[in-house]
Amino acid sequence: MKRDARPVVLAAPSGAGKTTIARDLVRGSPDFVFSVSATTRAPRQGERPGVDYEFVTDEEFRAMVARGEFVEWAEVHGRLYGTPRRKVEESAGSGKHVVLDIDVQGARQIREALPEALHVFVLPPSADALVSRLTGRGTEALKDLVRRLKNARAEFQAATEFDVAVVNEHVDETVARIRQLVRGERPLVSDVPDLEDAVRKLRADIDAVLRDELGVDPTAADDG
Repeated sequence: MKRDARPVVLAAPSGAGKTTIARDLVRGSPDFVFSVSATTRAPRQGERPGVDYEFVTDEEFRAMVARGEFVEWAEVHGRLYGTPRRKVEESAGSGKHVVLDIDVQGARQIREALPEALHVFVLPPSADALVSRLTGRGTEALKDLVRRLKNARAEFQAATEFDVAVVNEHVDETVARIRQLVRGERPLVSDVPDLEDAVRKLRADIDAVLRDELGVDPTAADDG
């Protein structure tokens, strides 16, 4: 890998906007290239095989795992996701910043495999904004929404493990900040002065949404 090329790991709960950020990082600069992940979930409307994801069967995915073809992989929301090693190596060989859009589990694996990577945790501006983004997709059944909110509640706790945390209120501004961080034009300082307090508030607010708006016990285990 060329000295000025640094992988960028973006992690966040579903609905925080990390995939949009990853796409805009790549669209807005020739220095960034997207690492296309493999997944066993079905394509969403408008997603293109080989561009947004490599869509594979469960059997194909597990065969790739057995052959050691992933830098990282994990099960998320009942589906398998992984970063193919060849994609990262091809991109790194070009001297570009490889952008990895992955979950918290995958980010932990990447820290071991690619210690030079910059790890960025993306926070929503509020719990209400997170709910709005999830419901705005028009694809979330109530059971799925509850599961994603509970997962978000847990994943927020990992924010302090990352090199920096950014609040994604306006995508264009978030993309610009991350680009500056990667290029060393901005110090590694999180957007919120007390990240632990911000995480506690987000978790408490999600509890309130689950309990008061959705009628769900935040501490109850998911069915099935």
